[in-house]
Amino acid sequence: GAKAVAGVGVGGMFTWLSQGLASMARMGGQVQVAQCIGRGERQKAHGLAQTAMQLALLMGLAYGIIVALFANPLVGFFRLEDAETLRAALDYTRIACGCIVFSFLSVTLTGIYTAQGDSKTPFVANLFGLAANMILGPGPFPRFGAAGAAIATVLAQVIVSGIMLLGIFVQKKDNVLKGLRLFVKIPLEYVEEICKIGIPTALQGMAYCFISMILTRMVAGFGPEAIATQRVGGQIESISWNTADGFGAAMNAFIGQNYGAGKTERVKKGYWVSLWTVGIWGLLITLMFVCVPTPIASVFFHEKQAIATAVDYLIIVGFSEAFLCLEMMTVGALSGLGRTRLCSVISIAFTSLRIPLAIILSSSVLGILGIWWALTTTTMMKGIIFTCAFFIIMRKMTDAQRTDII
Repeated sequence: GAKAVAGVGVGGMFTWLSQGLASMARMGGQVQVAQCIGRGERQKAHGLAQTAMQLALLMGLAYGIIVALFANPLVGFFRLEDAETLRAALDYTRIACGCIVFSFLSVTLTGIYTAQGDSKTPFVANLFGLAANMILGPGPFPRFGAAGAAIATVLAQVIVSGIMLLGIFVQKKDNVLKGLRLFVKIPLEYVEEICKIGIPTALQGMAYCFISMILTRMVAGFGPEAIATQRVGGQIESISWNTADGFGAAMNAFIGQNYGAGKTERVKKGYWVSLWTVGIWGLLITLMFVCVPTPIASVFFHEKQAIATAVDYLIIVGFSEAFLCLEMMTVGALSGLGRTRLCSVISIAFTSLRIPLAIILSSSVLGILGIWWALTTTTMMKGIIFTCAFFIIMRKMTDAQRTDII
């Protein structure tokens, strides 16, 4: 029902917040390892990869303990009036966030594998994890409701991180994580290098989540169906943003290695290929959301009011899917160049615009639709600005190389 989905949606905000923090170790480790590999510095790449894993472990444990202890006031921020929704939110938050350390480890491992040009191992691991989640969620734990969903999610994360850790020792090919030791002294010089790249990305992700939390609090005023739509709508959109994020991760490693090796032309060609690919994919998703929203919404909702709300959401956000794909892919590309601070500034500035836009538009005759239009408008703006920023940076790099040659 919509109330259970709404509760999981609220609890999911805190798992989402954790991903912003986890991205510090992931992005910092991924970019630095990729650039070291491009320069042929394998030993340093190993040290950075190990440090990234140690940071992920420490931050995951700390975050889990804090959220589990303060779940009541944290969930209370959303002012949920329905008792069933509140109970579901608390159950999901305590379990999913209390064991979030496995998610921290899995996303960091994914980043380090990808930095080496190996996206197959993370794909296989996540495929098994997702399959386990789909089976465990409705299987052994349905009577536990939202708590069962959280248990299934945690077990899936254990499986994902376990497969990737196992891959370090069983793979025949060279892996910078071979000889991984988590319980040794953390080298401060590596921490500094990872933080230099990773902190802006972490701030960007966490700011994005904080803004979404404020918007969710606004959405809560329109009832459980609206919260459920925001939650499930974001999951439906994953067909575009997960694809774009995959290309962004690939571009991050590709550009990091080629930039480290000084191969600017390969950087530009790789970006163009990804630009066209994710752009076309985003347009296809737009057509699907705008033209056939009702069948999509009916897969996830059963109540007429919830379906109607979800249809409005899909149509409105559908117009921005191509821009969303361009934004996420380009963030990965710019991060590969080490420009995580620029990504953070652009993202935080324009995502923050959603709050005043949502307040103004939702106060008009648009109501809840005003919040959806605030999301779409700012996503379009970010897609355009990120793409322009990449081309400007590449032009400056090309001009600088020409000057050096002359």
